Amino acid sequence: MAKWGIAHVYASYNNVLITITDITGSETIAKATGGMVVRQDKDQASPYAAMEAAKKAIDEAKEKGITNIHVKVRAPGGSKSHSPGPGSQAAIRAFARAGIRIGTIEDVTPVPHDTTRPKGGRRGRRV
Repeated sequence: MAKWGIAHVYASYNNVLITITDITGSETIAKATGGMVVRQDKDQASPYAAMEAAKKAIDEAKEKGITNIHVKVRAPGGSKSHSPGPGSQAAIRAFARAGIRIGTIEDVTPVPHDTTRPKGGRRGRRV
């Protein structure tokens, strides 16, 4: 019997967070971040860090019996960036290489229907 889980991949330009939950999304089975696997802060969002974090999370999930996953990719969204960082594709590739069957890949970036005010005030960030 195949056991399904959901891999939530939050990929910003500063870090990558990977959380694997049960199919309802309420119970966390494994989690890993880019900062947990690399030493330098500037490398947290890199594809290498995302791959290593994905491997770490998948190994933990396999121990608990997860064999198949649905992937939900998220960028910061809102008034921030709507495109996921460089680590998102690398994380998905790492899931596939780890021998886990991938069901669906979905983008769940929050998109405002109007817009929230971006930070920085009326005249923007003055450098």
